[in-house]
Amino acid sequence: MKANPLPENAILEIAETLPLLDRTETWSRINSGTTNLDGLKTVAGQLADAFSVLPGNITLVDPDPVEAVRPDGSVDKVERGQHLSGSIRPDAPVRILLTGHMDTVFAADHPFQNLEWIEDGVLNGPGVADMKGGLSVMLGALQLLEQSEQANRIGYDIMINSDEEVGSASSAAFIERCAKRKVAALTYEPALPDGTLAGERGGSGNFSIIFTGKSAHAGRNPDEGRNALVAAADMALQLKALHREGLSVNPAKIEGGGPNNAVPDHAILRVNFRPKSLEDQQEAQNTLDNLVGIIARGHDLDVHCHGGFGRPPKPIDGQAAKLFQLVKSCGADLGLDINWRGTGGVCDGNNIAACGVPVVDTMGVRGGAIHSADEYLISESLVERTQLSALTIMRIAEKGGL
Repeated sequence: MKANPLPENAILEIAETLPLLDRTETWSRINSGTTNLDGLKTVAGQLADAFSVLPGNITLVDPDPVEAVRPDGSVDKVERGQHLSGSIRPDAPVRILLTGHMDTVFAADHPFQNLEWIEDGVLNGPGVADMKGGLSVMLGALQLLEQSEQANRIGYDIMINSDEEVGSASSAAFIERCAKRKVAALTYEPALPDGTLAGERGGSGNFSIIFTGKSAHAGRNPDEGRNALVAAADMALQLKALHREGLSVNPAKIEGGGPNNAVPDHAILRVNFRPKSLEDQQEAQNTLDNLVGIIARGHDLDVHCHGGFGRPPKPIDGQAAKLFQLVKSCGADLGLDINWRGTGGVCDGNNIAACGVPVVDTMGVRGGAIHSADEYLISESLVERTQLSALTIMRIAEKGGL
């Protein structure tokens, strides 16, 4: 218990004095595209310093190894940045998880690097909404919590990864470890401009399918060859035939081929699946597994599938519904009308929900046009969403759960 805890209203008013916008601008001016390891290192250091005001252990965690299929079919290791980890009151009887990401989709050489006020209260810049602003809101909410009488009733872990924008392959196991024994989780992806939250989410799986055939002269002995490009095209057509309501299938790219006078002996098919449910995901996986053998036999060549469903579907179950209703109730107390709807997008909230932990994954700022040079943050939402998160956490602490 705090020596002189402030009343709830006084705590929430502190949000207006925090440097929410200043640190959002500071962090957003540093390019931290997923592949920009130097930029990620700089941001990670600044985040570690900022979050060190909390009464717990803040550390940087090395990423897990990640593999990628190159255009020539070779499988190489990919470097990722370190992730930030924080643990505050790990022995508390009620514990929650707060997550975010420090990476953006804008590479170090991308032309979108600067911040600009495009109108009063609307800031344009890389990562201002997705999600440097969200990280500032997360820290702000925790700073408010620590001034409350509820603080000692709740513990929390913080997870900020460096590879969310490319699927969190190097942090998936880290997320799973952090989610253990948590009663709820809050993730700081941006809400829609009107404040609407993302509800249920479909899943996502990315695969690179490697076809290894046999080269031959297109005129002298074409039938002795095994056309990897044709096999990849056949696979693409058969996978696309799976597309239906509840399961989006997008064969996105075929790499390979060569001179017109040579039978191509190498090709790679890149494909994305978006299942609405775990049943849809299993159907897609089973069909893909079967097609690997069918295509290999039918075209008399080798087929190897690399990848997986890195984002499982995220339904709203009973516990998740309770968490959404709690956020809505807290919003009402703040004069906010909080609603949510399903979305086809994915994020780390998918992975958290797959661990059996209820999660609201759009607790960040209000903004829009993310992943484009038109990305913007509605600056008044920094205080608004900080208060919403702080009140939600305090209510979880007060209730001893959901």
